[in-house]
Amino acid sequence: MKIDSIKNGIVLDHIKAGNSMKIYNALGLANMECSVAVLQRVPSKKMGKKDILKIADYFDIDFDVIGYMDPDVSVVIIRDGEIVEKKKVELPEKITNVVKCINPRCITSIEQELDHVFVLSDREERVYRCQYCEAKQSKYIKRK
Repeated sequence: MKIDSIKNGIVLDHIKAGNSMKIYNALGLANMECSVAVLQRVPSKKMGKKDILKIADYFDIDFDVIGYMDPDVSVVIIRDGEIVEKKKVELPEKITNVVKCINPRCITSIEQELDHVFVLSDREERVYRCQYCEAKQSKYIKRK
């Protein structure tokens, strides 16, 4: 299989194998007009297998979404065929409107315009809690 390199754009590397489509959907890449390559279960010395997303365009990356879903992802910015910047995402301390509170009694269920805000409560276990009702949220890509 041959996947061409991109001249200008963004590469999301070191995604846990089999989970690139979750990030693809969360970032809304299906709505973009540019080419997007999804590589799944690519051999990796560091990870065994990994996924990669290649996006042939620039866009405002929501690092909070990526960090929440998979904080081990590397973001590579490419211009004129050269790597100009490499960033490592991290677990964000707070996420806003990335996920919805699952508690039916939470104020966010009643007040539709209210932002869904979650605060990192346990970095090691990657647990977030609703800012309003403290409901636990831990839907993310788990590492083994």
